[in-house]
Amino acid sequence: MRLAPDTLNHLPPQVERFGYDRNAQTLGIVHFGIGAFHRAHQAWYSDRAMAAGDEGWAISGVSLRSPDVATQLNPQGGLYTLTERSGNAANSRVIGAVREVLFAPEQHEAVVARIADPACHIVSFTVTEKGYARAADGSLDFAAARQSFYPLLGEALARRRAAGLAGVTLLSCDNLAHNGAVLQRLMSEWIEAENPALAGWFEQHCTCPSTMIDRIVPRSGGEDRDDLEARIGLRDEGAVFTERFSQWVIEDRFAGRRPRWGQHGVQLVADVAPYETAKLRMLNGAHSLLAYCGLEAGYRFVHEAVADRRLRELATRLMTEEALPSITPAPGQDLHAYADQLLTRFADPALRHRLDQIAMDGTQKIPQRWLDTAIDCVRTGRRCDAIVAGLAAWIRHIEQGTAVDDPHGKTLVALAQGEGRAALVAHCFDGAGGRAPLWPGYTRLLPLLR
Repeated sequence: MRLAPDTLNHLPPQVERFGYDRNAQTLGIVHFGIGAFHRAHQAWYSDRAMAAGDEGWAISGVSLRSPDVATQLNPQGGLYTLTERSGNAANSRVIGAVREVLFAPEQHEAVVARIADPACHIVSFTVTEKGYARAADGSLDFAAARQSFYPLLGEALARRRAAGLAGVTLLSCDNLAHNGAVLQRLMSEWIEAENPALAGWFEQHCTCPSTMIDRIVPRSGGEDRDDLEARIGLRDEGAVFTERFSQWVIEDRFAGRRPRWGQHGVQLVADVAPYETAKLRMLNGAHSLLAYCGLEAGYRFVHEAVADRRLRELATRLMTEEALPSITPAPGQDLHAYADQLLTRFADPALRHRLDQIAMDGTQKIPQRWLDTAIDCVRTGRRCDAIVAGLAAWIRHIEQGTAVDDPHGKTLVALAQGEGRAALVAHCFDGAGGRAPLWPGYTRLLPLLR
């Protein structure tokens, strides 16, 4: 029997569930990229807010590339379970915040209509770094942008303006430095090129706050869903598994209404940058280090890699000696305690966070996870041996070419295997051979790799 609105009464009493009338909740949020990460934080916080009496924050999810999530959730009425794991304990809750999942390539008009609806106040994003369609110089790659959210969002905003409706908050929840500012700049570039008459309205009526989300959400598989089914008695094809820890920091700059997330643990602040920088350079930086070095050592999961004394020491050095001094903390933000807490979270075997999941899309992640820290180290005369070790492991990962999942993967593997390591490094940092560099602005780091 499958999880659905009409099978909820078959759940055992220990499974928590939402306590509100889902049909009475209007669709106040449209979310692009409704994968497990979104369902483990934004949808979870929204569910808690509506359970406490907040109204109008049901979510219309949008998938841009695959119908898989629609296939998982729509037959279940949008319901799914979120299971928090720690050690041998696992607690599950049915989340009711998601009402539908639209597959954009087949439901273009429905997506536009949802955003253009007066009930919509927030459009949010977890489309990964590559979903923002940035060219090597940081500007918008219009060819890639046409395959992403830009055409849908631009059309919907134009309809809102024509109908005299209020603007919306565009909320990036992806691992990008200054993600709100990046989204605002790129969306402005799209509008200026495609519908310049909309530019002034967008600037005056829409906002793009920056955010930082810290919650580890491993990719789940059939075994996880089988175990859950045995425990709760229902099959959940959209099940999400995560850790108990959760932190969401949002710049308090909304265009209109917002959910009462702040009453449920979300930090609404004037400046997200210290939290964002710490997460990118410490958590994500250490994750990528463990991923490439751990895969090379034959490990599959984060907890296995961090149990390796050499790799744990490298991750600790990256966080405390290389990244931490580059960060100006917010008042009350204890970065040494954060590093200790991260090592504890990494070591929890219950999460089963796959290293190959973290290793994906390295070209999109490495600048903000490692290179910005390395530049600060070079500027201040600090060593960055851990980052150099991580970069060397990434280069070997590319050279092997067997498990590279990256938007530039084919080009990089061919370059490394055909012209050698020096050509690969040059292509990334300084665009030698007539190629545009993948990571412009970091040529000062080249001596570290020679």
